[in-house]
Amino acid sequence: MTFLLAIVIGVLYATAMFLMLRRNIVKILLGLAVLGQAGNLLVFTAGGVVAERGQAPLIAADETVLTPPAQDPVPQALVLTAIVIGFGVMAFAFTVFKQAYRATGSDDVHALRDPAR
Repeated sequence: MTFLLAIVIGVLYATAMFLMLRRNIVKILLGLAVLGQAGNLLVFTAGGVVAERGQAPLIAADETVLTPPAQDPVPQALVLTAIVIGFGVMAFAFTVFKQAYRATGSDDVHALRDPAR
C-alpha cells in the first residue's frame, strides 16, 4: 500500500511540475493545486498507513504511547491545516492571475513581461 502511494505521490509531483512549467495561467493554477495535494498526501503517508480500522488514536490511562494499530493524529492535523492554507493560497493566486488577465488581456505568462501593455 505504501509503495502504491509513493508512486501516486511521484506522479502527482511530476504532473504538478509539468503543469507549472506551461505558459498558460490556468495550467499554472491547476499545477499549484495538484502540488498542494501531492504535499498533503506525502505528509499523510509519512505518518503511517494503517490497514486496520476501528481503533481510535487514544492513549490508555496505563500506557504512555499509542498501541500499534492506531494511527498518529498529528499528521492528520497537519494535513487538515495544510488544506486550509492551500485553499487560501489558491484564492490569492486566482485573484492575482485574474487581475493580470484583466491588465494584459491574455492568459499567456510572457504577455506579462511586455512593457508596452
